[in-house]
Amino acid sequence: MTDKSKITGKKIRCPQGYDAFLPDPLPPNIEWTQTLIEALSEADRSIGRLAGEGGSLPNPHLLIRPFIRREAVLSSRIEGTQATLGELLAAEAEAHVDRSPADLREVANYVTALEYGVKRLKELPLSLRLIREIHEKLMKGVRGDTSTPGEFRRSQNWIGRPGCLLNDATYVPPPPSELMNCLGELEKFLHAPFKPPLVQIALAHYQFEAIHPFLDGNGRVGRLLITLFLVERKILPSPLLYLSAYFESTRDQYYANLRAITEEGNWQRWLEYFLQGVARQAEDAISRSERINKKLAQWRKRVAGSSTKAPMLIIDLLAANPFLTIKKVAKELKIAFTTAQRAIEKLEKLSIIKEVTRAKRDRTYCAKVILDILDEPAKI
Repeated sequence: MTDKSKITGKKIRCPQGYDAFLPDPLPPNIEWTQTLIEALSEADRSIGRLAGEGGSLPNPHLLIRPFIRREAVLSSRIEGTQATLGELLAAEAEAHVDRSPADLREVANYVTALEYGVKRLKELPLSLRLIREIHEKLMKGVRGDTSTPGEFRRSQNWIGRPGCLLNDATYVPPPPSELMNCLGELEKFLHAPFKPPLVQIALAHYQFEAIHPFLDGNGRVGRLLITLFLVERKILPSPLLYLSAYFESTRDQYYANLRAITEEGNWQRWLEYFLQGVARQAEDAISRSERINKKLAQWRKRVAGSSTKAPMLIIDLLAANPFLTIKKVAKELKIAFTTAQRAIEKLEKLSIIKEVTRAKRDRTYCAKVILDILDEPAKI
């Protein structure tokens, strides 16, 4: 039987005859069990280590790029988009990709939204205004384009199996008449000096998903909020931690834990799960970045005696994207096509990169070792 004292909101009857859930304002009463204290301690330790490692990376700005793209692919996959990390990176290298342009655009929009959000934080706090701006970037020109990009919903939405109607929904978020009150309380909580901050963003992520303020894109915006919060609070020097890999690998658990808050008021289960994800994904990010940097350092030694700087500069490009085309390299480095071609041939002879197209023209090359490190499944 559910303990009524723990329920985190109430169901309200709407004029149209359906019941919607109205979450209580944050924060709830949290029972600090030993398990929860240990989960927080481990998450704090791991994210502190990631912040330290991230600050000491030789080219953090280069490494962040493929990590952001990995997050975009995995966050979009939760919503049913099928594009792979390899396809996204190859498309950015201006290679031909056999994937629907619509899928690639959805993932690319996630990258745009995240990069825009990080940049915008320099002049605007994490707020309803910024959330709307991020949503606009995310949904522009994709299947949700009809779902009013950048605008909070003015009609009722619901969650349920594909094609289900409102009366058969598994969850109905607040009605439009209550939406701005709920969002106003959430914004207030995001600005509050609540501690510990990792618990604050865990609570805020649930609340955002419970409010479901957009007609489409709520899951992705809710996951973007986590990264932006960590950057805004200076918990991380740059966006290095992403939880979509964890949520995607434990999808049933993710939804069950969110549901347990709404139905049973079980915050402990959600917080333990969320903090465990932070710890594991922080360690995962450290491992990937260390292995990529080690490989890049080895390659730099191997090309150190080259007659031109081009091979060394191309290795820097591989840190940002393991896919290359001669045309793209020539453009990026502002060098002649033939210079780029010779440098790429040198790297191919050293087995640093390999051609992956087998075409006579517009050849695409890949540093598969880097791609494999980025693309391997998260250790859960």
